[in-house]
Amino acid sequence: MKEEIIIAGFGGQGVLSMGKILAYSGLMEDKEVTWMPAYGPEQRGGTANVTVIVSDKKISSPILSSYDIAVVLNQPSLNKFESKVKPGGVLIYEESGIINPPTRKDIQVYRIGAIDAANEMDNSKAFNMIVLGGLLKVRPMVSLESVIKGLRETLPERHHHLIPLNEEAINLGAKIIRQ
Repeated sequence: MKEEIIIAGFGGQGVLSMGKILAYSGLMEDKEVTWMPAYGPEQRGGTANVTVIVSDKKISSPILSSYDIAVVLNQPSLNKFESKVKPGGVLIYEESGIINPPTRKDIQVYRIGAIDAANEMDNSKAFNMIVLGGLLKVRPMVSLESVIKGLRETLPERHHHLIPLNEEAINLGAKIIRQ
């Protein structure tokens, strides 16, 4: 098993955190992982993306030109990365952030209403965990138990009380993702 993933959106959407949690979750399962963030000089509102590779075997390079999975949270990211999904791959998009939906027919396309779901939870910060839950429903490369362990590793201890809320958000994302 080897999954080459790009997660892309605006800064402040939790893109890098989502990638880091996914990478830590892979580590919890003794998998080989890479996590390579890329972002503009702006912290919030600028573009951000992260490449994550989760594999059962050694990873030769963290630098990729095409992906098995693209998770895109806004239109500029869809415009940039839709063409870079390998044929037969997966593209997941947040439906509120996309004006012109994906058009490719040689990939599996899923949409998720994570912004609306986070608003219904009355917690906008749960947005990225909802998206992560959708991703793991489509491609269960790591277990929920490992994600919770990954959250414990990546979240500062003062935020550990939020882990049950994050778990709820992950489960919600798994329920609302649609092809």
